Amino acid sequence: MTRKYFGTDGIRGTANRFPVTPDIAMKVGMAVGLYYRNGHRQRVVIGKDTRLSGYMIENALVAGFTAVGVDVFLLGPIPTPAVAMLTRSMRADYGVMISASHNPFADNGIKLFGPDGFKLSDETEAQIEALIDADLTRKLSPAADLGRAKRVDGIVDRYIEFAKRTLPRQMGFDGMRIVVDCANGAGYKAAPAALWELGAEVVSIGVTPDGYNINRDVGSTATNALVQKVHEVRADVGIALDGDADRVVIVDENGRVVDGDQLMALVAAYWHEEDRLTGKGIVATVMSNLGLERFLGGIGLSMARTPVGDRYVSEYMRANGFNVGGEQSGHIILSDFTTTGDGLIAALQVLAVVCKEGRPVSEVCHRFDPVPQILKNVRYKGGQPLDDKVVKTMIEEARARLGNTGRLVIRPSGTEPVIRIMGEGDDPDLVETVVDDIVGALSRAA
Repeated sequence: MTRKYFGTDGIRGTANRFPVTPDIAMKVGMAVGLYYRNGHRQRVVIGKDTRLSGYMIENALVAGFTAVGVDVFLLGPIPTPAVAMLTRSMRADYGVMISASHNPFADNGIKLFGPDGFKLSDETEAQIEALIDADLTRKLSPAADLGRAKRVDGIVDRYIEFAKRTLPRQMGFDGMRIVVDCANGAGYKAAPAALWELGAEVVSIGVTPDGYNINRDVGSTATNALVQKVHEVRADVGIALDGDADRVVIVDENGRVVDGDQLMALVAAYWHEEDRLTGKGIVATVMSNLGLERFLGGIGLSMARTPVGDRYVSEYMRANGFNVGGEQSGHIILSDFTTTGDGLIAALQVLAVVCKEGRPVSEVCHRFDPVPQILKNVRYKGGQPLDDKVVKTMIEEARARLGNTGRLVIRPSGTEPVIRIMGEGDDPDLVETVVDDIVGALSRAA
């Protein structure tokens, strides 16, 4: 399905450039309001991260929604999962998050949630796209029926209490020293406060957003600052969120980074022992390490794979009765609590296991030895390099060489003009060779 505006996680791009412009944002508000119009006065909640362009997009969305008679509740800077939660909690008809997640500050985007707090399906997005491009002039509300907009106070506190309630009533982190890196993003207030209220000694970095510094040398995609701070203050654990706080990675007391695959293995194994795991396994994506799949198989659990994108993981979980899923990048979906990836709640569940087992994070969070894996990106300016005959032949030959001892995943990014090449297998030299061969062929074709 070819889509003009939506990618794998909503609409995303450089702010003030197509498709992240004020006029398109306004049309998104109109289109969503008209798509869900059903006779009653609708409500929408809108959150955002800390990017400068969030003000522009927020006001454009408000104009669009109010123009078709929708009442708008502005949440301010708050994590994406909080928007999903509050869409349901506040009985909104849908929710919007203004964010480009882990991307640099110059990018921004629009993520949409339905009334159930789940991200929209491809089919729904396609219908909204058709409305964006349509002439909506005659469908605008009369002057007396325009929507109203207001800012809502106390939202961060509501989310903190929601996150804390995912733990057992008497659970606390007293005596634990935690460094939390909030990426100068949407979780900069909620995450440190929640951890402190649970008894931890909290050292915070990435909590001084200025509109420009989101994800800059901090956060889940730039962990060096967190590793250094963990060493500096001799912390028990480090927690890194991304710009909209829907993903998390952990740093153990030795400064070793623990990715989403290890975190899913930890939660799945623990919940399995507690008889809380449903679906007899987990849901991950094609990018998750083969070592995770082997580990789960060793304890009698399965691992289903979906295309990249936490939305696809969530859809598979809902359809097949799983309550643990996620991505290697740190999107962890625990559907007993949330409808989307939630970095803070995932971190709390990991810390709960650490506290119960009473062992260092380095021991608790290392559940398997990953199969050697290489990920490289090739940027392209236009066209379809994957359609090149030489590239196709190279990919077929590479898969044949890896055989049953490895995997090869090649896919265009849904958020930027790059092709991602991931290879993994028991023979690291062979994996590196085949990945480099494909990178070379793609570079020539791009």
